[in-house]
Amino acid sequence: MSRDDIASIPDIYPHEVGEAGTRPTPVRSLLTDDMEEIFRFATRELAQGRVALATLVEIRGGAAHALGSHVAIATDGRFCGYVSGGCIEAAVASEALDALSQDKDREVRYGEGSPFFDIVLPCGGGITVSIQVLRDAQVLSQVLTELQQRRCAGLRYTRSTEQLEMVEPPARAGYVDGCFSTIYRPRTRVVISGQSVEAELVAALANSSGYEVVTYTKRERYLPDIDHCTAVVLLHHDLEAEQALLHAALRSNAFYIGALGSTRTHRKRVDRLDSSGFTKAQIHG
Repeated sequence: MSRDDIASIPDIYPHEVGEAGTRPTPVRSLLTDDMEEIFRFATRELAQGRVALATLVEIRGGAAHALGSHVAIATDGRFCGYVSGGCIEAAVASEALDALSQDKDREVRYGEGSPFFDIVLPCGGGITVSIQVLRDAQVLSQVLTELQQRRCAGLRYTRSTEQLEMVEPPARAGYVDGCFSTIYRPRTRVVISGQSVEAELVAALANSSGYEVVTYTKRERYLPDIDHCTAVVLLHHDLEAEQALLHAALRSNAFYIGALGSTRTHRKRVDRLDSSGFTKAQIHG
């Protein structure tokens, strides 16, 4: 059973309601900081009602997560995602439930400069979290569609109008002209080629890290797709065996290409690539 299957079972994550009209108790639904999983959780819950989306918009000092990190909170108190190392997410969910009950966005500071003296970030810094009340899943679904097609996506939140909209992906998450913009990149794909224990171990490590893993051998009829969010790892003990995939990788816009071999082996590899017409820029990055 997958984590998505578990999350779809309403009674497996009970919450305390207490007296009539009291706020539900926040409870973590999924142990994930994967943005696609967070957005899928939010879109499922939006089919039943409203959802709050908390976004990390400011970091003062150190922080465990990057700007643009999210927590999605359902009206029954279930939430997923991280904006810290796990120390304030329940407090964020509590604020989000208040925002949902009042149907109004809000911004909250934690740690350094925060009014909550009893909520201290272990790193000693501070963060600001913006909480938006979402009423439909359209914008989140658009982001998920872009990512499924291996394209970057961008969202912009305008505090004055409480509006969240799709925009061209910014270079990085942050404030632009008074609005907070976030960039979302496709899941990192790792193409691993090799028929050795090293290849198996690297594939297992990449898979456990949440990457999309593609294994390739010369027996495959077609070369795998390689795009700007792809890393190519060649773990052969034979230069001939790696050649087809290496040539394809060097002609692509893969962000990383690595190949196994000693200094002598790599010198031979470079000579072979040079004789095949590859430029120094392609060979040496």
